[in-house]
Amino acid sequence: MYQGKVVVITGAAGGIGRALAKAYAEQGATIIVTDKTDEAQLVAKQLQTEGYDVHSYICDLTVPTEIENMFREIDNMFRRVDVLINNAGFGIFVSPYDLTVEQWDDVINTNLRGAFLCAREAAKIMKTHGGGAIVNIASTRALMSEPNSEAYAASKGGMLALTHALAMSFSADRIRVNAICPGWIETKAYETLRPKDHAQHPAGRVGKPEDVARACLYFTDPNNDFVTGTHLVVDGGMTRKMIYEE
Repeated sequence: MYQGKVVVITGAAGGIGRALAKAYAEQGATIIVTDKTDEAQLVAKQLQTEGYDVHSYICDLTVPTEIENMFREIDNMFRRVDVLINNAGFGIFVSPYDLTVEQWDDVINTNLRGAFLCAREAAKIMKTHGGGAIVNIASTRALMSEPNSEAYAASKGGMLALTHALAMSFSADRIRVNAICPGWIETKAYETLRPKDHAQHPAGRVGKPEDVARACLYFTDPNNDFVTGTHLVVDGGMTRKMIYEE
């Protein structure tokens, strides 16, 4: 299904990014992994040893010109982009009384502005060959919050609004835009999780990066061209669970 397709994944050095790269590579796509550090190169090299067609770019999403230059190089080299996964993001969790303007801007510029700019530049290429699909990795924190998460929550809530706005703006060019809101996705030491960590989820377990990858594959499947402008919560049912203290 993805043979001959080009898939761009931002924030590929993290656990979800790595799983996304592997999932699309297994489907036969040409993968471009990006991150602001050279760890993206390590991800690419690992997948290359497994026989997959993977390339890497170092790109700081807080610098608009770096995003524009990266997609210009991608266009020059591959002449197409079929899928963009806006996966890059991070959070700063401090009291809103102490959160600095610089910290706020760093989160918003990476998570939200960076996603917009990547979507804009990818869409310019997508529309030249009949369309494509964009998936924004938001968070359940776009829908509910813990204390001291203002910058991250605002960035992820903004991604949901950005998703349906772009879906409308890009629709004439046959570019679909959707979002995924992951809950607790354990990316490091799954085997060290406690039984109660799993038990608190209605699904009976904590999430894995592959759960997010499968959701992305659904959204970007060309056969699912009736699905756009929406978001899917992948959280084991936690946002639907009523919790009362005993």
